[in-house]
Amino acid sequence: MSDCILAETDSRGIATLILNRPEKANSYSYAMLDSLASHFERLGSDEKVRAIVLRGAGRHFSAGADMAGAEPATPGSRGIYQICCLIDETPRPTVALVQGACVGGGMALAACCDIVLAERKAFFSIPEVRFGFTPGPLSLVFARAIGMRQFRRYAQTGQRFSAEEAHRMGFVHQLCDPDALEKALHEQLEEVLLAAPNAARSAKTIALRLGSPAGEGFAAQLQAEFMQSRTSTEAEEGTASFREKRQPGWYRGQ
Repeated sequence: MSDCILAETDSRGIATLILNRPEKANSYSYAMLDSLASHFERLGSDEKVRAIVLRGAGRHFSAGADMAGAEPATPGSRGIYQICCLIDETPRPTVALVQGACVGGGMALAACCDIVLAERKAFFSIPEVRFGFTPGPLSLVFARAIGMRQFRRYAQTGQRFSAEEAHRMGFVHQLCDPDALEKALHEQLEEVLLAAPNAARSAKTIALRLGSPAGEGFAAQLQAEFMQSRTSTEAEEGTASFREKRQPGWYRGQ
């Protein structure tokens, strides 16, 4: 799994991290999260780095957790909320470039980036309830990014919403046609490079103070509730229905 994250830094100090499991729609494993954390820690402490771009290989940004081939955590592995906090607090401007699916924990990764650019055909969702469990501490990330009113709708239904809707609610900063995404990224990075590095870092610190998701105590409470829901009978049925590509037992459609 050493190549699950591709990394490069150009002569301007623009670092690019690519989620590299295109055959799995860039759904993440613990190995991918550990690698992502290591890269963000390294780049965040490098004074030569001016910005970090996070993107996905292939058709999708990220379909979230790898539900089909879930692997157990190893000692020292960090969970998705910890990775989100790390990205959120990285002392460099961060840009998410979104295409295709941006779902669950994948959406949370983008939500913790400072700037989000998205293709018009991208789609988003907070799907955990359809698997029978809660979004856990990621709720803090989602509610901050899309607002409480929208969070109440999408966290309770798990339904998809479009890039246009994500833009309307403020999650996505700029929408692009597929062939214009790279141009939009280039133009945005030019704007980033015009800002004084230390001043930009201070501005980010202020933003974090103003918009911190919540204290550690509440996050821990949500994590405990998530773990309880993750082992519930609903979670067992939701996960099984996903793997077996059928409707869950609680569905009563026409």
